[in-house]
Amino acid sequence: MNYLLLNPINWTSVLTVLLIVGVLSIVFAILILVVSKLCAVTEDEKVNAVVENLAGANCGGCGYAGCEGFAKALCQGNAEISSCGPTSNESKAKIAKILGIPFEASEEKFAIVHCAGGNNAVKKYNYIGNKTCSAQIVYQGGAKLCPDGCVGLGSCVDVCPYDAISIKDGVSVVDKVLCEACGLCVKNCSKKVIGFIPKSAKVFVACSTKCRGKDVMTSCKVGCIGCGLCAKNCPEQAITMVDNLPVIDYKKCTGCKTCVLKCPRKTIKEI
Repeated sequence: MNYLLLNPINWTSVLTVLLIVGVLSIVFAILILVVSKLCAVTEDEKVNAVVENLAGANCGGCGYAGCEGFAKALCQGNAEISSCGPTSNESKAKIAKILGIPFEASEEKFAIVHCAGGNNAVKKYNYIGNKTCSAQIVYQGGAKLCPDGCVGLGSCVDVCPYDAISIKDGVSVVDKVLCEACGLCVKNCSKKVIGFIPKSAKVFVACSTKCRGKDVMTSCKVGCIGCGLCAKNCPEQAITMVDNLPVIDYKKCTGCKTCVLKCPRKTIKEI
């Protein structure tokens, strides 16, 4: 027996169901569109404009998660333009104009390691362990007798996004040409012996110890003994002695290299 003949299809009910499904589909589609509009993250045109003028290195040296994070912080007034080393002064000026803030161009700089100890530094012990600077200094402040010398295990090398740092003769060395002054090496140096100097600099102090001369003589062959001959003989009076260590005023320094010639320990070096 044919079941369909006994129970004919109720087309009215079918059409009603289809109509209800259709209406519900339209309603849900409209709701999705409304919710997506309300919850959509509006792109800040100012942030995009700032990102376009940043170097685009995404190195994190500024302390933010990439250039976009830094751009948002700038637009919110939570960061300084000077925090981005890789971005040129020209681009920084454009960013300042976008943000409506004043900007004064500063001389380009690069990172330098204020230590030349390395293999010239006396060791307290032979280190065997995790090959990171932070791991070594946990034990007695590191293997070097000098309390302020470069550890030389290359933690700065590992964080540099520009391959600008290498280890030579047991000490970190920065390639001036490759360095973009992002600051990651400065922040990650366990001994804080890496700093910034102007790219126009002709000389630098390759030591960071504040120890007295007698102690330095026993801990490093090339460490500064605080004799002050560099300061006494500088024709521009660009060097002052601070905590037994020469400090160069690069605004006064002409690069005559008199300090290099007079330094008995060859602690002040040419660049």
